Amino acid sequence: MKINKKHLKIALMSWLGCFVIALLMYLVVISPQLQTKKQVSAQLAEVEKIHNEILTLNQSQARTGVHNQIQKWKSDIGEFVISTEDLANLTFDIGKIAKDLEVDSFSITSQDTYTNKPAASENFITQKQMKVDFKSDFNKFAAFLNAIERHRPAVLIDRFEINNTEHNANANQVNMVLSVFVKKKQGS
Repeated sequence: MKINKKHLKIALMSWLGCFVIALLMYLVVISPQLQTKKQVSAQLAEVEKIHNEILTLNQSQARTGVHNQIQKWKSDIGEFVISTEDLANLTFDIGKIAKDLEVDSFSITSQDTYTNKPAASENFITQKQMKVDFKSDFNKFAAFLNAIERHRPAVLIDRFEINNTEHNANANQVNMVLSVFVKKKQGS
């Protein structure tokens, strides 16, 4: 059997041409469809996950879990937010900390006029600020700062300034602005 080189060349060129056309078809038509299929599958999986979560919310056990989570969040908020009734007690707590540390010339005043941002009606908390002034040495200042930072509900220190006008290491004038988050009464 004799193989004709001309026929072999034509057959090879035909096969090579078919292979190039098949490769181009894969790259132009099939590959983008596979990518689209992956994206649609991922979206379907996400929608199915949301659907299953919604179905489980109808079960009493799931509702109990959600209720427990909400209660935990409410207790966590209590560590950072104070009620308006407890705001006066907070100033007494800060005064007691200063008295225990024996700082001199202690004063604390409310800074309601300090915040010039209008309170939004959809917010359930607001920020109250207090200005604290006292004289002390650095160790008492550090102890006061530490006690304020550990206080619960959390008291934030917006800024502080230490001046030593008397050139006495035991009589540094400390000016601080403290902030606390206060829960608004509903309907106010």
